Amino acid sequence: MSSQVHTLWLWADILGAVVVVAVAALLTILVVLVRVIDKRVAKIKATLAAAKANTADTHLIDVTAAGVDAVLAEGLEHHLFLGRVLEKVRS
Repeated sequence: MSSQVHTLWLWADILGAVVVVAVAALLTILVVLVRVIDKRVAKIKATLAAAKANTADTHLIDVTAAGVDAVLAEGLEHHLFLGRVLEKVRS
């Protein structure tokens, strides 16, 4: 084998080794990123489950609003009544 062929084979071996190392590094980065994505997807899934649990009883908002309106109306009636009584007492 001539010196030139030997040098070409040496460069081919070096280039092959560089490619193998680069592919291994890229695959390692890919695996790490997939793990990060899996963890974030799990967090998002847990957050969505918590949001679903938090909004499970939203149908009670209408009932509560009606109750609050009734209490406020009753309070307004008492306020007006006491205002009239107080005016009569002051007179």
